[in-house]
Amino acid sequence: MAPSGTDDLSLPKATVQKIITEILQPSQGVTFARDARDLLIDCCVEFITLISSEANEIAEKEAKKTIGTEHIDKALRELGFPEYVQEVLASAGEHKEALKTREKKTNKLDQCGLSEAELLRQQEELFKSANEKYNQGH
Repeated sequence: MAPSGTDDLSLPKATVQKIITEILQPSQGVTFARDARDLLIDCCVEFITLISSEANEIAEKEAKKTIGTEHIDKALRELGFPEYVQEVLASAGEHKEALKTREKKTNKLDQCGLSEAELLRQQEELFKSANEKYNQGH
């Protein structure tokens, strides 16, 4: 199924299982066999490879070095999957918004609340103290 060189490509089984579990509620009494899940993973990888390859060709024709959502849109349409375009673009928009609103990581320097000069003074004191202790031992 997968072209040579892509045999090692896969999706995390736990993630796929989580998606399956969300779709097939245990209360429905339907289960998904392990080999069926593995086949589904292979199909997903193949689908991603197909769309990615087509989007790459479209981007290359447009002399673009980055594949954008517009290339995915065109690839889906050209490969006969226009019914996915609206949901894919909506998902991309949600992802973009989530990136804007996600909390920015702060580093320890920002969190400590001390000025750079104060930190430098403390560091010099620590070095002096360590040097004195070292010299006392020798």
